[in-house]
Amino acid sequence: MKFPGQRKSKHFFPVESRDPLLSELSPLNKPIASHICGIDQVMVDIEAHVPDSFLEKYQLSKGHSMLIDPAKAAAIYQELTEQNLIVSEFAGGTIGNTLHNYSVLSDDRSVLFGVMNESIRVGSSSYRYLCNTSSKVDLNFLQPATGSIGQCITLIAPDGERSFAINKGVMDLLESHYLDQTMVQTGSALVISAYLVRCEDHEPMKATTLQAVAWAKSAGVPVVLTMGTKFIVEDRKDWWRDFIRDNVTVVAMNEDEAQALTGEADPLLACEKVLDWTDMVLCTAGPLGLYLASYVDEEQKRETNRQLLPGALAEFNRYEFSRPMAKGDCETPLKVYTHISPYMGGPDSIKNTNGAGDGALAALLHDMAANDYHRLNVPGSSKHMVKYLAYSSLSQISKYANRVSYEVLVQHSPRLSKGLPEREDSLEEAYWDR
Repeated sequence: MKFPGQRKSKHFFPVESRDPLLSELSPLNKPIASHICGIDQVMVDIEAHVPDSFLEKYQLSKGHSMLIDPAKAAAIYQELTEQNLIVSEFAGGTIGNTLHNYSVLSDDRSVLFGVMNESIRVGSSSYRYLCNTSSKVDLNFLQPATGSIGQCITLIAPDGERSFAINKGVMDLLESHYLDQTMVQTGSALVISAYLVRCEDHEPMKATTLQAVAWAKSAGVPVVLTMGTKFIVEDRKDWWRDFIRDNVTVVAMNEDEAQALTGEADPLLACEKVLDWTDMVLCTAGPLGLYLASYVDEEQKRETNRQLLPGALAEFNRYEFSRPMAKGDCETPLKVYTHISPYMGGPDSIKNTNGAGDGALAALLHDMAANDYHRLNVPGSSKHMVKYLAYSSLSQISKYANRVSYEVLVQHSPRLSKGLPEREDSLEEAYWDR
């Protein structure tokens, strides 16, 4: 496990064995490993520039998103390839992106459950998916199937209008017996997306996802939900609120999804409302930056030394140096928040908005897993006298997540090709690294 952030030498982990707090961690003892698990609709994102006649030929509505059958998708893909119209083809899927980025950041294992072609041809979409996925992502539990993995084909017309042809392929056919209960229940988190429970009734993906969630809950493993799009939320707001309240530890969303779920246009107020149903919230808000909210016990709160921020909740960042806790672990729970503006004011040129939120979530997951890893290997550390959800404070996590989002925005792929420069420490770490 590569720990998130650059720390003073005495605060690195593992640190020198003479530190009495870490006497348990002998060089002769192999560290206890950690991992996170995720379920995804395995798919690739394909982008191509086409003339209007191409859309007409395949009866695609310009500017809209359409589900297409595998035969039509195969014909479209073949012609795009033969005419050399494809600009980029990257591994996709919101959970796949998140797990890949987590493994790149942490240099540690993640486990992906999903469906993959049992026969893979060089140059095919499945081949591209494997090529664009970190070797630290364990793909050994993928369900083999006949047919194509999912394809999201973005067709860009000469006037810049984007049309989307989506081939579901076999991505929603994951059976529950291809899950591994032990892997789920020994993980630091189970990551799912709202897309997984919106598949058609005859497809097993929803039941499989709910089975994994039940296993995680019974073992006390945090369930992390990323919301997908606002359109998924708008139809069934009450259902989603109940699902979050009953099953979810961390919710990740953007400002549109937050408004669809809560009715609040202000991301801060939306975070406050979602905390009524879950323990921690990550909300990316485009040019406004990023919000992070959670609970802390009244006795464990830590006051910021930064400027107090105005907003819909006055001085909402007062306790942003606090480490997040689950509400159920607090004797006197207190809602705490932090906000950060886009890193360096945002990139000069945004090459890709797809995956920025997934990158931020990967950073949060890295900090959560680092906390779990440290607790398993150094249970006597002062960092674990109280049960926390993450290794760092809300403020530090937000800085890390913000930096990862920036790196995704300045490249075409939603997946990082390498880790980040070590993040900088701040005085707040004096509260925790002792």
